[in-house]
Amino acid sequence: MADTHQSIAVTTPDGAYPIHIEAGIRGRIAEFVDGRRAVIISNITVAPLYGEAMRDSLPHSALITMPDGEKYKTLATVAGFYGELVRAGLDRGGVIIALGGGVVGDSAGFAAATYLRGVRLIQVPTSLLAMVDSSVGGKVGVDLPEGKNLVGAFKQPDAVVIDPDVLTTLPVKEWRCGMAEALKHGLLADHGLLNPDLHNPDKAAELVRRAVQVKVDVVQRDPFEAGERAHLNLGHTFAHAIEQVSGYAWSHGEAVAVGLLAAARLSHRLGLCAEDVPTLVEDILTETGLPTHMGNLSSDALWAAMHTDKKWASGLSRFVLLRGFQQPCIIEGVDKADVYAILEGLR
Repeated sequence: MADTHQSIAVTTPDGAYPIHIEAGIRGRIAEFVDGRRAVIISNITVAPLYGEAMRDSLPHSALITMPDGEKYKTLATVAGFYGELVRAGLDRGGVIIALGGGVVGDSAGFAAATYLRGVRLIQVPTSLLAMVDSSVGGKVGVDLPEGKNLVGAFKQPDAVVIDPDVLTTLPVKEWRCGMAEALKHGLLADHGLLNPDLHNPDKAAELVRRAVQVKVDVVQRDPFEAGERAHLNLGHTFAHAIEQVSGYAWSHGEAVAVGLLAAARLSHRLGLCAEDVPTLVEDILTETGLPTHMGNLSSDALWAAMHTDKKWASGLSRFVLLRGFQQPCIIEGVDKADVYAILEGLR
């Protein structure tokens, strides 16, 4: 792992915050807490690895844990946080530290946005997926039975603290899941992220830095998803439907992988891009060990699930697609038959 400190400044409508990327930086979390009372929110997998030591390093801090998995990213989980935050004595001068993957970051972030009408938040992502995507940009929230991320808020952190060393304990499957989001950023804006030479843990710091920079550039131009930021949902209309219809048996990253291929194939089917785009996407997903088929999930159920996608308006389909590499676009009114043809081809 690279041990050089790198910092990326993110400008927001309310000010700015830093993203720090450095091996071992989680051990200096006290520098970012700055003497405030802190409550660490983690999950039952990450807490024994890093959460307990972090709690012990911060005077007067507390550690809250949640179960591990997307199915626990709910209002009920966040409601449980509120009571524990009160019991921990967290006041408006305190800070919540979100220590974990995307589910923890989204859930703890939503708690930070709403508890006492808002307290400070520090994101400490421990999965590749959370490092390159969900910890950056200020979007937090939870799922409903009717769809993913349907309840949420914009909550900018005080800082994002990324320690690539924690990826040494990341299971191979979770590394691959994070790679799906990194590849998405490559398709959107940085072709270098599609280079297989970057696709291994030894290059984690560089991979994270480049992928984070893509997202930072987009969210600074469009902090509240009024336009361009929707491009970051490339593949996600398909992915969220796969997750929902499977009852979240599919992980987010693996669903995104299939969604990226679906979006690339739909782009080609609609005449937006050349055939080399879906061909390269499939090749890279295969090289990375990510899935390129979704099995026997019902096309009817997937189409119905897509109707809860936040990009759709008044029932009109809207997909983020590609006119070519690093040329994303939003296409409205895609015909149901074209979407079904893509879904059937992914079996």
